[in-house]
Amino acid sequence: MSALLTSRDPRDGSVLAEYPIAGADEVTAAVERAASAARWWADQGFDGRREWLLDYKAAIARGADELAALISAETGKPREDALLEVMLAVEHLDWSARNAGKVLGRRSVPTGLLGSNQKATVGYRPYGVVGVIGPWNYPVFTPMGSIAYALAAGNAVVFKPSELTPGVGRWLAETFDALSPVAPVLQTITGDGATGAALCRAEIGKLAFTGSTATAKKVMATCAENLTPVVAECGGKDAMIVDADADLDAAARFAVFGGLGNAGQTCVGVERIYVHQLVAEDFTARLTELAARVRVGDSDADDYGPMTMPGQAEQVREQVDQALAAGARARLGGAGSVDGDRISPIVLTDVPADQPAVTEETFGPLIVVQQVRDMDEAVAAANSSRYGLGASVFTGDRRAGEALAERLEVGLVTVGSVLGFAAVAALPMGGVKDSGFGRIHGADGLREFATASSITVQRFDAPLDLLTLKRRARDMRLAVAALRLRHGRRK
Repeated sequence: MSALLTSRDPRDGSVLAEYPIAGADEVTAAVERAASAARWWADQGFDGRREWLLDYKAAIARGADELAALISAETGKPREDALLEVMLAVEHLDWSARNAGKVLGRRSVPTGLLGSNQKATVGYRPYGVVGVIGPWNYPVFTPMGSIAYALAAGNAVVFKPSELTPGVGRWLAETFDALSPVAPVLQTITGDGATGAALCRAEIGKLAFTGSTATAKKVMATCAENLTPVVAECGGKDAMIVDADADLDAAARFAVFGGLGNAGQTCVGVERIYVHQLVAEDFTARLTELAARVRVGDSDADDYGPMTMPGQAEQVREQVDQALAAGARARLGGAGSVDGDRISPIVLTDVPADQPAVTEETFGPLIVVQQVRDMDEAVAAANSSRYGLGASVFTGDRRAGEALAERLEVGLVTVGSVLGFAAVAALPMGGVKDSGFGRIHGADGLREFATASSITVQRFDAPLDLLTLKRRARDMRLAVAALRLRHGRRK
């Protein structure tokens, strides 16, 4: 492990720290340690793990200011945004710890007529070691959706954070280790793409990945070498729908938060808005007025900071340039809004539907507003994307909003707000189509990191002995009669 990874503050490029780049041998060693720790961790049972994880939660809460400062330094986001991220992560850690036993504990299930002599139960067994590859945009909240739930389910975790936020990943593991567990239940390995590939090839039971769709395909191909299952949360091109009777002020406020928060570097943020033609101009005016007040800079008093990933600003510029060349109208900002790694808010209208600004994930402070004739057109346009992560709906009638939400081909929808699901730990999170598969958070998130274990126990001899190669004719006649009586008629 001779090579080093340098962590830099994207606001000024200053060096924060250096971390080792783990090679294949170091990754293998970490996984082997985790495999041993996993046996001890599983033996703690749900109650024992609950106590460890609640202690971990308390330690993170006590160290929230320190962790938020580190998040801010490595990502460039304001301190308050970093603190909000820590708050959300703590809520999920708390929920997973308290609910794992209820969700995954062994329970009885009905046996049916043919199995009436059996007692049937189902429980969930941990995979053993779960690998987690996390993103840089929300380096605590997002990976904690896998780490916390995997730990609560009884697995040991080897966490590979983004090379842009290695310090955050190291802090999470060291904080857990400071609780003095007797085994390395949570380990962080720092490194680059090769480190992540080594984790995919290691002897892990499952891998949780968050990142771009293109990278997810490479991760899956590598995991397929060992038939390692994957849960993948990939990119999004999330749409907002605004009906004619919506509260336009509220919709505009939420659009600014969802589209510009964290410099637009949010996979479930707002990138496309489809608004009814009767209120499109009014809504766009309100949106641009609010967006124009947003402050971009390097201090905690600013609303968002620079792009975290080098080169991301150029992608935003390219999408804006192409859209304007194709006939789009800049209602706020434009290509000139890109100043190095800092991008002022951009609002475009009249963007042709085939432009990358509409079809490809931007991951920057660019909002595209499109007029639609009615909500049918809005739903069709929202669903036309190859992505299907999240969406939001604004309408004056809550029931109508819920009906629209049901029609959207995404994994997550908020009605009357944006990102509301992030704070609800009981809700599963994940996408469809190119936005990935599997779920983190909630009961589904706990089950994602465990395998079903079914057990039957014969309580008494079956009245009809069918599990034999020497069946009696009488038993077969009665069984066939029961089949026809029970299932031969529709009721």
